[in-house]
Amino acid sequence: MNKQPLNIHGITLTTLRNRNVDNVGIRTSSGIIDVAAASKTLGITQFPLTVEDVIAGKGNVDILQELARRAPPETIHSESSVEYGPVVSNPSKIVCVGLNYRAHIAESGSIAPEFPDFFNKYNNSLNRHKGTINVSGLPAVMFDYESELVIIMGKTARNVPESDALAYVFGYAAGNDFSARDLQMRVSQWMTGKTSDGFAPLGPWLVSADQIPDPQTLQVQTFVNDEKVPRQDMNTSRMIFSCAHLVAYASSFMTLLPGDIIFTGTPSGVILGMPEEKRVWLKAGDQVRTVISKLGALHFTLV
Repeated sequence: MNKQPLNIHGITLTTLRNRNVDNVGIRTSSGIIDVAAASKTLGITQFPLTVEDVIAGKGNVDILQELARRAPPETIHSESSVEYGPVVSNPSKIVCVGLNYRAHIAESGSIAPEFPDFFNKYNNSLNRHKGTINVSGLPAVMFDYESELVIIMGKTARNVPESDALAYVFGYAAGNDFSARDLQMRVSQWMTGKTSDGFAPLGPWLVSADQIPDPQTLQVQTFVNDEKVPRQDMNTSRMIFSCAHLVAYASSFMTLLPGDIIFTGTPSGVILGMPEEKRVWLKAGDQVRTVISKLGALHFTLV
């Protein structure tokens, strides 16, 4: 069984993109530490290159706490000055949960599921903080947001009991299960409306699980453009199936690996749930913010 590195406790990670090369960064009160640059400056070898390396315990993961304390100033960057990559870029699985809030089930005219209603995305859909989604090139017009709490696995999990399931989680991030409703609803399977390039923005932060002892206490919000009132605004305590239940249930029929991603479902307030005459679908030029307490604000733009 994979063991989550003990030295990631209290650590918030991100992915820094530099000339299309992604490296792990550490978020601190002073700014974002470029792990590769700081390690080289301090003469540290075998440092982890990516977030996936940290999750897998690959490289000298022990240095993260040290770098957080004494990284050279020239290797620390302001959050507004860096380019981000997807927090996790190469998971073996992206598992998504549909219909996990009763208010969302009611607004969509669906029936509450007896078991978690899983579907999937693929790695091509992974996107980043301040990224773009090219909706102009798609044969669709009914574009919709779905802000969600995202679980990132830290240990190999198979048949784990719900009581122990959260111990297998590496951390949590903000995500958006972006959707093309016309593609999604014209067939019985949702895949075509969920898996276009960039349809899974994720980030900007991966917050270690010890900093979120109870993931069922987080507020999930969605803002569009300059709107001050959130379109979606609901606490994860309102989930039908908790994070622990989702991990345990998924592990009962498939092996979850370190770095795997679980989108935990979206609250009410999506465009699809509005009366038909009030639906104004997202379009090129719109900006979306997914805000989750303790996890930060994920921004992306439609082009």
